[in-house]
Amino acid sequence: MWWLIAAVGLGIPLVVTAMPEFGMFAVGAVASAVTAALGGGTVVQFLVFAVVSVALVAVVRPLANRHRTQSPGLASGVDALKGRTATVLERVDEGGGRIKLGGEVWSARAFDGEQVYEPGQKVDVVEIEGATAVVI
Repeated sequence: MWWLIAAVGLGIPLVVTAMPEFGMFAVGAVASAVTAALGGGTVVQFLVFAVVSVALVAVVRPLANRHRTQSPGLASGVDALKGRTATVLERVDEGGGRIKLGGEVWSARAFDGEQVYEPGQKVDVVEIEGATAVVI
C-alpha cells in the first residue's frame, strides 16, 4: 500500500514540473508494490525500486534526449521550399521580380546583387524572407 502512495506522490511532480524522471521513479514504486503483493520482503522491495528506477533513467532518458534534439525528417512550410527549383516569370534582380515556385507565383530577388535572371530561366531558392524568395 505504501508503494502505491509513493507512486502517486511521485506522479504529482511529474505532472506539475513535466520532469519525466519522476514518472520513472513512480514506475519503480509500482514495481515494488507488485513485489510486495507477491510476498517479497522489505529489502527485496527496495532493491526492485532502485533497480527499476535506475534502469528506466539509464535507458529512457538518453532516448528521450536524442529524440528531443533530432531535427524533423520532413520539412514543412517555407522550409520545404528552400533548395527547390523555380522558373523565372519576370526579370529577377536585386530589386525584385517574379518566379513560379511549387505551382504558385512568388516575388523574388537575386541572392547576388549583380546577378540578373531573365524569364524562362531556372533558379534555385536559397531562402525565404517574408513573402520573397531569394534565388540563385
